[in-house]
Amino acid sequence: MEHLRAVNDMVVRFANVNGTGSASANNMFAKSIFRMGIPVAPKNIFPSNIQGRSTWHEVRVSEKGYLGRRDGIDLMVCVNPQSLAQDVASVQPGGYFVYDNTKKLHPEFVREDIHYIGIPMTEMCNHHFSEPRQRQLFKNVVYVGALAALLDIEWEVLTGIIRDQFKKAEKLIAPNIKALELGRQYIHDHFAYPLGIRVERRDLVGDSVLIDGNTAAGLGALYGGATVAAWYPITPSTSVVNAFEKYAHQLRTDPETGRRKFAIIQAEDELAAMGMVMGATWNGARAFTATSGPGVSLMSEFLGLAYFAEIPVVLVNVQRGGPSTGMPTRTQQADLLLAAYASHGDTRQVLLFPSSPKECFDHTAAAFDLADRLQTPIIVMTDLDLGMNDHLSPPFH
Repeated sequence: MEHLRAVNDMVVRFANVNGTGSASANNMFAKSIFRMGIPVAPKNIFPSNIQGRSTWHEVRVSEKGYLGRRDGIDLMVCVNPQSLAQDVASVQPGGYFVYDNTKKLHPEFVREDIHYIGIPMTEMCNHHFSEPRQRQLFKNVVYVGALAALLDIEWEVLTGIIRDQFKKAEKLIAPNIKALELGRQYIHDHFAYPLGIRVERRDLVGDSVLIDGNTAAGLGALYGGATVAAWYPITPSTSVVNAFEKYAHQLRTDPETGRRKFAIIQAEDELAAMGMVMGATWNGARAFTATSGPGVSLMSEFLGLAYFAEIPVVLVNVQRGGPSTGMPTRTQQADLLLAAYASHGDTRQVLLFPSSPKECFDHTAAAFDLADRLQTPIIVMTDLDLGMNDHLSPPFH
């Protein structure tokens, strides 16, 4: 049987169960390749579902900088029995299928043209860790350790990421590294490594950062002078305000007194959130909100009032598809006309269109100056893919 062979050119997909803590481990994998100087593009594929259902995370690695999604999975890591059939089918011939073989794989899921790498992840975690939640979480770290051996990821890079991630909770460093080592050692003992596909250190990312657009927009609002955020939670925009809150605690807190020089209010709905932003602005603060299409619909009344009353407010619209359950986790740029003519006629709202995390930062920061200059609402139009996935980005200034 043929083996896929490539250096720094592959698609790795993780098939997980929603709510099991896999996102952190999958991000660790992508970040480790980024820190080896190789361009990488991670994508969450998460259907709008409840905890316990299927979710995927896909990472494209390309030293040539081809970072869009493509057909064919070179290496699949499957720890979700619910999606096993489609995950096996998605691997291209000659590719690799890494799975938890604590329970034997049923013959119907065995293909003759791909390579199977079984690791008893559940059994290993049950044996080495006593707490039930740790057993669940560390299963994800075990497969990252296995990938370190299979793909030739530098060990010091992975352990460095763990030390960085848990520097404020040092007691978690040792068990995480132990879980990594369990996966790596199992590959050393049972399989030939590295695989035909592997990574090799390069210097191709320069001073780029790996960050999502929502975090960039939240930080941009801070640097734009915002001191007030009012919002109602909605996918995929909630993390804009989460990021603003995180950085405001660091940068808008008086170091001597501990007094917070910012206010964040979760409103009862989107209309109220925009009303609070207008009130804060009217009283001299720089204020903003973040929402998605359904929120813009509800805010249209106040967007019209702000337009005609000449109140400078900032709105970050992280666009998605559809009005309700089922579509909020799909990206779409569906709100252009809705936002451009928000309210009830004779309005022309100013829209800014970022195309990268750096532009999310720059445009959101600039929106506050522009709102003051024009005395009108400014709407930053981003989307789910840009907002909730990490992208290579030039550093922010």
